[in-house]
Amino acid sequence: MGIKIGYACLTLGVPDTGMKTCRQEKAGEERLKELINSNLASLERIIDYNIGMGIKMFRISSDLIPFGSSPVNSLPWWEIFADDFQRIGKKITGASMRVSMHPGQYTVLNSEDPGVVERAILDLEYHNRVLDSLVTGKEHKIVLHVGGVYGYRQEAKNRFARMASSLDPAILSRLVIENDDRSYPIDQVLELAGRVGLPVVFDNLHHQVLPSSIDRKESEWIALAGETWKSRDGSQKIHYSQQDPGKRPGSHSATINLDHFSAFLKGLEGQKPDIMLEVKDKNLSAIKCINGIQNPGSMKKLEEEWSRYKYSLLESSPQDYQSIRNLLKDKSTYPVLDFYRILDGGLKQTATVGNSINALHHVWGYFKEKASEKEKKKFLIMVEKLEKEGGSPASIKRFLYRLALDYEQDYLKNSYFLLIP
Repeated sequence: MGIKIGYACLTLGVPDTGMKTCRQEKAGEERLKELINSNLASLERIIDYNIGMGIKMFRISSDLIPFGSSPVNSLPWWEIFADDFQRIGKKITGASMRVSMHPGQYTVLNSEDPGVVERAILDLEYHNRVLDSLVTGKEHKIVLHVGGVYGYRQEAKNRFARMASSLDPAILSRLVIENDDRSYPIDQVLELAGRVGLPVVFDNLHHQVLPSSIDRKESEWIALAGETWKSRDGSQKIHYSQQDPGKRPGSHSATINLDHFSAFLKGLEGQKPDIMLEVKDKNLSAIKCINGIQNPGSMKKLEEEWSRYKYSLLESSPQDYQSIRNLLKDKSTYPVLDFYRILDGGLKQTATVGNSINALHHVWGYFKEKASEKEKKKFLIMVEKLEKEGGSPASIKRFLYRLALDYEQDYLKNSYFLLIP
């Protein structure tokens, strides 16, 4: 079985996949039902997209059920929406997809404040109920950090062990703990996991920021973490991210550099854990990494990827646009590393107004024989305004996307140029 690669929570370039919420004072029963119905529909669209793209891992947003662990939401949502959950769950399991959830920074089991601990337990119950409602097995996990140190590390660890061991066994069977970048390096998390009997997620960037005092290679720590995963837990899972060079240590990069990712995989020395990417461009990097590990790779997949990016690259760097066109002419090769090197470099360039207008006209070519006179006039007026006044072409892109839907231009419906500002 090969490595599964996935991403967390948000899906870029796929319409109607966002999660909605409301202010607490607006959270009446009917409003909550509307929001939950909308969010489950968004989740189903995400799962359908992941299946279509061959993405086998996904972290479900904790925002799926607004106020899911709060007394504000007293709805038995797991019963009201049981059919929706089960339908989505069947798609997940039918595609051999693995989902997870990751409570936020305020879910702290080892807090000295009993109120915080009580709310943390309620939050874990909520996350477990979501995964249970999807009828997923125990290999679909809830990932948690150990928490704070509170001045005395050993007591804080003991407190975590006591609270974790007292959890409902159904929750405990899903729980996984992760090394973090502030308080608990990997060696301490492994020691604590051994006491409680929990699997460990190794996070490479957290380890770089807060390394263990014990000197071991990453591959050795990953192997040790792998030993904590039992058959009931499914395949070992790790978190992978890259440092944003312009931000504080631990900040995730805008995209995954495929050369660095490939070197990381090589350094695993034959280990094949499932990999959750933590990166700002989410599913875009997941597709990149999935394409990067294909051996042999499919030129068709690269051409499909190119169709989604081509007008964005034409806008930001016409020279790199032409370079990729030339690169993909030889159908006997699979130049995946060169493809993404050129693409990533070109997308970092700042688009000029002239380049934006050039790309807009290329897309307009799909409609100029079909569009009404009113639509033609509107497009030309908008472009003329952009040329004279500068600014953002976002409104023109939205207009062209509506035309792509109206005129059923399938090639453009998935274009990141139109979908991602």
